[in-house]
Amino acid sequence: MARTGITTCLWFDDQAEEAVDHYTSIFPDGRIGQVIRNTDATPGETGAVMAIEFEINGSSFMALNGGPLFTFSEAVSFQVFCDDQAEVDSYWSRLGEGGEESQCGWLKDRYGVSWQIIPTAYMEMVADPDPAKVARVLDAMMKMVKLDIAALRKAYDGD
Repeated sequence: MARTGITTCLWFDDQAEEAVDHYTSIFPDGRIGQVIRNTDATPGETGAVMAIEFEINGSSFMALNGGPLFTFSEAVSFQVFCDDQAEVDSYWSRLGEGGEESQCGWLKDRYGVSWQIIPTAYMEMVADPDPAKVARVLDAMMKMVKLDIAALRKAYDGD
């Protein structure tokens, strides 16, 4: 796995390996790279996973078993852009398993990581130069939990 200039490190208590297996099973191009294990020279049980490199959707990550000191918050989230409703539904369902749905396309997965599942059509609609169309789309989106492309399109069209 090639190292890039910036990699996101996700700090887990002790679920790094489980989380990486979960994430790489959801994204079609997900793959696991180097697995770094504790030694006699590191804290933690010798042989246990300390960190794992992985890649999803072309982005590099490191999952670290760092203990319970830090937890995730909505201040950082990952955006997954989707081409159609089936893709929105799939990512929403898989990432939301055992997690918590929020609103406006946001959810927390079972590990507390925040995700935004966003149709690319939504991004195109809110970039429209017509402020009335944008206002209708935003109003519709604010009432949604999982984003619904057909309902957003109706709002955009003024139906």
